[in-house]
Amino acid sequence: MIAKCHIRKDDKVRVIAGKDGGKIGKVLKINRKKGRVLVENVNIVKRHSRPTAANKQGGIVESESAIHLSNVMLMCGKCAKAVRVRFKSLEDDKKVRICGKCGEIIE
Repeated sequence: MIAKCHIRKDDKVRVIAGKDGGKIGKVLKINRKKGRVLVENVNIVKRHSRPTAANKQGGIVESESAIHLSNVMLMCGKCAKAVRVRFKSLEDDKKVRICGKCGEIIE
């Protein structure tokens, strides 16, 4: 089942649950099938890599791992808070996202 998604790539989001709760980052990738999102500098995991032809030296590599969509909230640019998102249709039948607190259009 594909999840409804109120967050898009390059949005600024705040993590609201988990070990990285309270951190703010930019969305790098969204997987709507699994309902997960990859956020910059959030949920850092360590992977052990073996030396290969491309990677001459092996070792421990740190990278971001995906977190669930329900654990992030969109940041409003005007009120600078994590907010719920509402949708509104404009006069030209264009659907836009709106901040739930201040009513500002989120681009």
